[in-house]
Amino acid sequence: QVQLVESGGGLVQAGGSLRLSCAASRRTIRGYTMGWFRQAPGEEREFVAAISWSGATTDYADSVKGRFTISRDNAKNTVYLQMNALKPEDTAVYYCATGKPYYSRSSYYAEAEYDAWGQGTQVTVSS
Repeated sequence: QVQLVESGGGLVQAGGSLRLSCAASRRTIRGYTMGWFRQAPGEEREFVAAISWSGATTDYADSVKGRFTISRDNAKNTVYLQMNALKPEDTAVYYCATGKPYYSRSSYYAEAEYDAWGQGTQVTVSS
């Protein structure tokens, strides 16, 4: 079973930037869809971004489109989430997850498509 560890979270002012990293161990993530999700206090966990195994295909939640960028370095077994123009409503615990060995354009946003999760990293955006 792959182990995922997120890092890079913290406290930032509105308009600022953060870069989250998700390092995988025990198994390669090469060949697998990877995703980022987030959960704000009192809210359900929601989809943020997904990337295909090659990095050629990416998708984003409407709320982050144009501000966040997902990328991956398969050689380093790591996935990233660059977050720019942060807003207070981006405050949440951010989780990365390993998906299927294919990319589904109809279900990349569904938690059921992902079977391994990290412990999360807290992102807090102050106004």
